[in-house]
Amino acid sequence: MNLDELLGDAVERNVHDALAEDVGSGDITARLIEPSTVGRATVITREAAVFCGRRWADETCRQVDPRIAAEWNVADGDRVVANQTLVTLTGPARSLLTAERTVLNFLQLLSGTATLARSYADRVAGTSVRVLDTRKTLPGLRVAQKYAVRCGGCQNHRLGLFDAFLIKENHIMATGSIAAAVQQARQIAPGRPIEVEVENIEEFRTALIAGADIIMLDDFSEADMHRAVAINQGQAKLEVSGGVTHATIAAIAATGVDFVSIGDITKRVQPIDLSMRFVD
Repeated sequence: MNLDELLGDAVERNVHDALAEDVGSGDITARLIEPSTVGRATVITREAAVFCGRRWADETCRQVDPRIAAEWNVADGDRVVANQTLVTLTGPARSLLTAERTVLNFLQLLSGTATLARSYADRVAGTSVRVLDTRKTLPGLRVAQKYAVRCGGCQNHRLGLFDAFLIKENHIMATGSIAAAVQQARQIAPGRPIEVEVENIEEFRTALIAGADIIMLDDFSEADMHRAVAINQGQAKLEVSGGVTHATIAAIAATGVDFVSIGDITKRVQPIDLSMRFVD
């Protein structure tokens, strides 16, 4: 299954779990408000960002109270500026207050992920390099964060352990060699992409001879990246990983590799500062 096929179930499950841990047996503070009171609230951003998370916010409102109506001013992937109104919510005041934190939590995390992804994508704009995420995501929010990465202009690596091979140092040690690991992978799941992580030029040559589809250059120096590209001659796709930063990604892209994968896109996310306020 691809990300789009997983999204519907993931959104519903993410919201269900988030509300279960926040609301529990009921929002006792919201009971201070008369059930008949209708409220109107706006969600604004306190800082510039790339917006993401509308589906999660809508699903939160639906699960809390289908009477909540959302009037959106932005779509996922839009750049927003400080103090911009993202959405206006109208409905029973009790329900708006119950939904508030869960709505904001999803929007601030996913917008933070999309914003960080965009900052990397912008640094290689105009090149053929594709910036990828990794599996270093928040538990339970893999699909959500990978969706946000795409909204920020980067692309997804494998979704999980089920859709592609990534043969790393421990796999190689356990199977005996790079060649043995690649051979077994071909037998286990013919047609699935096989990627091998290598740590030096010697291992790179071995993976190339073994027929890896993608070779990950882990913590390679820039000089060795150039060497690998020259040796490769387009035989396999090349991916750089390890220690990539805003300061180094442009130089890495210039070496001629195909992909750069960055765990920080989903691991070191700074949530966007958002606020919800009732209005007259």
